[in-house]
Amino acid sequence: MEKYESKQQQIRRSAEQIYTALSSFNNFTPMVEGKVEEWSADDDVCSFKVKGMPIRLRMVEREPSKLVKIQGDEGSPVDFTFWLQLKEVAPYDTRMRIVVHAELNMMMRMMIGKKLQGAVDQMAEAIAVAMQ
Repeated sequence: MEKYESKQQQIRRSAEQIYTALSSFNNFTPMVEGKVEEWSADDDVCSFKVKGMPIRLRMVEREPSKLVKIQGDEGSPVDFTFWLQLKEVAPYDTRMRIVVHAELNMMMRMMIGKKLQGAVDQMAEAIAVAMQ
């Protein structure tokens, strides 16, 4: 299992505010509209298509103000899990990091490993900007 970690991002909000926004897929709807196809979400599960490829995600663990853990659900083309980790260092100063664990064979690692690292960093930065 390969591990990809984003750069730590600073968000000028409380960990509780960030957790509340990120702990339900329903809250992602405004961010993904127009960027993915066939978006459908509830609190725990979302599904969508990217370039025609169906993706389904499930929230499998939540720890208020600290952690949201998401896994690729049934039929996912890659076995992966990612964590959104939060650490409040002062009032309205929270640090966020995304950690992705993905089961990639050697060929996939060579083809998409660096791109996946870049995508993890971009996702963390996009969340930080959206939360400001």
